[in-house]
Amino acid sequence: MGSFHLPPFTSITALLYGIFVLSLLPEFAFCKTRHYTFNIKSKNVTRLCHTKSLLSVNGRFPGPRLVAREGDQVLVKVVNHVSSNVTIHWHGIRQLRSGWADGPAYVTQCPIQTNQTYTYNFTITGQRGTLLWHAHISWLRSTLYGPIIILPKRNDSYPFEKPYKEVPIMFGEWWNVDPEGVISQALQTGAAPNVSDAYTINGLPGPLYNCSSKDTYTLKVKPGKTYLLRLINAALNDELFFSIANHTVTIVEADAVYVKPFDTDVVLITPGQTTNVLLKTKPYFPNASFYMTARPYFTGLGTFDNSTVAGILQYENPSNQYHINKLPLFNATLPPLNATGFAANFSKKFRSLASAKFPANVPQTVGRQFFFTVGLGSSPCPNNMTCQGPNGTKFAASVNNISFALPTTALLQSYFSGQSNGVYTTDFPANPPFPFNYTGTPPNNTMVSNGTRAVVLPFNTSVELVLQDTTILGAESHPLHLHGFNFFVVGEGFGNYNPNTDPANFNLVDPIERNTVGIPSWWLGCLTLPSR
Repeated sequence: MGSFHLPPFTSITALLYGIFVLSLLPEFAFCKTRHYTFNIKSKNVTRLCHTKSLLSVNGRFPGPRLVAREGDQVLVKVVNHVSSNVTIHWHGIRQLRSGWADGPAYVTQCPIQTNQTYTYNFTITGQRGTLLWHAHISWLRSTLYGPIIILPKRNDSYPFEKPYKEVPIMFGEWWNVDPEGVISQALQTGAAPNVSDAYTINGLPGPLYNCSSKDTYTLKVKPGKTYLLRLINAALNDELFFSIANHTVTIVEADAVYVKPFDTDVVLITPGQTTNVLLKTKPYFPNASFYMTARPYFTGLGTFDNSTVAGILQYENPSNQYHINKLPLFNATLPPLNATGFAANFSKKFRSLASAKFPANVPQTVGRQFFFTVGLGSSPCPNNMTCQGPNGTKFAASVNNISFALPTTALLQSYFSGQSNGVYTTDFPANPPFPFNYTGTPPNNTMVSNGTRAVVLPFNTSVELVLQDTTILGAESHPLHLHGFNFFVVGEGFGNYNPNTDPANFNLVDPIERNTVGIPSWWLGCLTLPSR
């Protein structure tokens, strides 16, 4: 039987009509596929008068921006040109039916080996704002990181004033030595890892460090304008205070979720968190420049980098009658390093926008409940070794007294192939195996167990999780990130969590929705979104 062919004009008309019909459907409206290629290469970089080779993407440090709109499909081809195994994690992207693209080595994928290529494929669903990407194997994320900028769908507007300009501000760290050597030594000796030599803003340490005045990030602004600053904390472990001298900012988004706007002089941002703020510049040329500074918030007993990174907010001179370098430079005021009161009050200010267009879909029923204690413990020193942790042991972070043992086979791969036996077990405890006064005198026995033990949940389960910080080897704030999904922070409080009285105070109306949270030196209650 012969084939039937439409005339050329009719074919084109039918094709255009089909495209028009598809464009009317919400899931197809103005969405596109974004293609990126990330070449992992070594690059010589000089900071603090030290030149070293570090890993970069496309020869850039920090790495390039990944820009897409809500609803877009993103394909990132990662080519590994270096001797280290590499993976890339798209921190905060909701990986709905795309778990293979999440990036943590030996969890959702095997690492990308030398001269190998892997293409990440995910779709941005129900998100708009700022996130970040970074390496997710060992400490490679110390230099392999960059911003993810998710714009609203075309013809959609921000639920706040349209900014004159948008600027990513990335906080990071700099080591004069190889960070891989730092973490390798710490794992071998059991001691806390050596701290970084400087913090950075967009890769630059700034003038408060020796030999760094020329390596200072300068944000040039015009009077009477509104700027959207996309703040990203890409530091490894340190929560940071950030402030701009003589200026107030308005927080409008956190972790790619719009929030009820509020003003602040200081922003506290946990590693992995993002915060979008509106900066309204002064209506006139101020005859001055202003420091933008950041330094850590720290409550533990160990060592940390207590230095301060500084950039400069510089107003464009309207008439060139002032020499910028001769203008006064005002310093920013930051809270004390251990300002727990400020941290608690600041975190409680975050509320989801919870509007008709951007609702807070808080689960009202819970399928599973978990109570996790989080903190430091110790593990025995291997025979014929000298360890530098507490009392000759090794430091070991733990949840419910279990320190995670990284497998040599990716967890998702072993599950998918039906060969998980010997890779992981499904008996992670829902509650602490050894209850004690978590915020009081620590127990004499600080030893933890090691294992690859998982929690397995049915599809679409809502989870209530209470995270209790502990005083074992010192109470300190810990960053926690849920890969591939968001959660609501419904409550927090000082002291020990009380399951009989504290849930009555949970906010189930407009709690902040996040993917990363700083578990404070008290307790925190979270509800996860169903995995639909």
